Amino acid sequence: MIQANNVTLRVGKKALFEDVNIKFTEGNCYGLIGANGAGKSTFLKILSGVLDTTSGDVSLTPGQRLSVLEQDHFKYDAYSVMDTVIMGNERLYQIMKEKDAIYAKEDFSDEDGIRASELEAEFAEMDGWDAESNAAMLLNGLGIETDLHYSQMADLNGNEKVKVLLAKALFGNPDILLLDEPTNHLDLDAIAWLEEFLINFDNTVIVVSHDRYFLNKVCTHTADIDYGKIQLYAGNYDFWYESSQLIIKQRKEANKKKEEQIKELQEFISRFSANASKSKQATSRKRALEKIELDDIRPSSRKYPYIDFRPEREIGNEVLTVEGLSKTVNGEKVLDNISFIVGHDDKIALVGGNELAKTTLLQILTGEIEPDEGTYKWGVTTSQAYFPKDSTAEFDNDYTITDWLMGYSPVKDVTYVRGFLGRMLFAGEDGVKKVKVLSGGEKVRCLLSKMMISGANCLLFDEPTNHLDMEAITALNEGMKKFKGVEIFSCHDHQVVQTTANRIMEILPDGTLIDKITTYDEYLESDEMARKRTVYTSTASQEEDD
Repeated sequence: MIQANNVTLRVGKKALFEDVNIKFTEGNCYGLIGANGAGKSTFLKILSGVLDTTSGDVSLTPGQRLSVLEQDHFKYDAYSVMDTVIMGNERLYQIMKEKDAIYAKEDFSDEDGIRASELEAEFAEMDGWDAESNAAMLLNGLGIETDLHYSQMADLNGNEKVKVLLAKALFGNPDILLLDEPTNHLDLDAIAWLEEFLINFDNTVIVVSHDRYFLNKVCTHTADIDYGKIQLYAGNYDFWYESSQLIIKQRKEANKKKEEQIKELQEFISRFSANASKSKQATSRKRALEKIELDDIRPSSRKYPYIDFRPEREIGNEVLTVEGLSKTVNGEKVLDNISFIVGHDDKIALVGGNELAKTTLLQILTGEIEPDEGTYKWGVTTSQAYFPKDSTAEFDNDYTITDWLMGYSPVKDVTYVRGFLGRMLFAGEDGVKKVKVLSGGEKVRCLLSKMMISGANCLLFDEPTNHLDMEAITALNEGMKKFKGVEIFSCHDHQVVQTTANRIMEILPDGTLIDKITTYDEYLESDEMARKRTVYTSTASQEEDD
């Protein structure tokens, strides 16, 4: 168990946390959520003791061991992979090294013998004889091959180092486990293994992640940072979000009787409970959900953008025909003789690790670049709107937000344009901000406003969730699901892809195409290599904002 007691942290005059009291108990996995800048990563640092509080304290159950996922990928370059993992249990590693030093002595004294026997006893008590095999199991589970286990950390690539540091955090069955963005730079097989590990982990886990799919899988509880406080809820992220939205809706319907509200909430909770898997963690979550009462849930104070793409006209039968597209970029053939036909109900996700190929295909389809070979043809009833991965040129000017969006609006009216900006949380004076000074998240919201105002019936997105907080990602996800038109998109957010796409395309490293009518999860289940080819990352801005 770990708990914060009246914790306050002030940064200058601003209180990031104010009199926070929260207890994290054994057997539960807590998803720590909050808007960008709310202090999720900061709170983990407070819990780990890396950061001092202004007032209050953090207490652990005496004798319990706390483990943290470290972010410095070069810290252990002087050590072997195996040693680095075993360092996850600092005391065990110390014993191993002291033992080795004693046995290496040429003049072995009686005192050395006594000390060695003491260390051997403690070593056996800590399951030291199985340390290397336990470390190897963690490494293999995360996809670090056996022939790398005794390599130097300095010889590993960045993604491999990330996995080793994660194995270090998990090693030795820690009592309390703190994980900050653990899915970053992991392939999908490694993520699936980590999900299973945490679901079956009996101790306390507190995790920060932008990956809603991951949070939904592993979390029994959600800890929401809002207005400097942390409120604890039973259930995963989706349960927290939907229950919060339900309470907001019920409060707006003030004439609805409390009995009706309770019945509505019970039906909602039953639905979530029924969807729980058979794991012991999900069973525990189900019991917790069944105990929730109406007054236990509070609406979030956070504001969500309203994203609603409405096509001005319906698409005819002919949408897009692609024949024999090939393209070489910087000497690398990223597209090799690609052909496909898009139907009017298709929502196509471009997946896999070949980022350049996905961007190149979208740029060709939007006319930004020309293919080396092949053709593509949009149907006469189609209109396209494009979200580029790199929008630098779009905002390199002196326009205000309102003037910038006015340039794309079919209706040249300030009130009309401000309506779209208001939906995207640009209120009042925000409309006169210069576009070149906007943050990454604000620029994304501008681009989404541009796509909404266009009325296009074919939307193309290249990593639209980059720079967005979870509220905006959730809103975008809902907007993409509801859209009555064609979508072709690349996105790192697993949940966006799984809940939006009905067709999966993967461009392989050799530039050829896999094209299947299926959901994302079904595609991954049917192709083991597809899971290994996909590596999840989050943007630097996300990591910095927290």
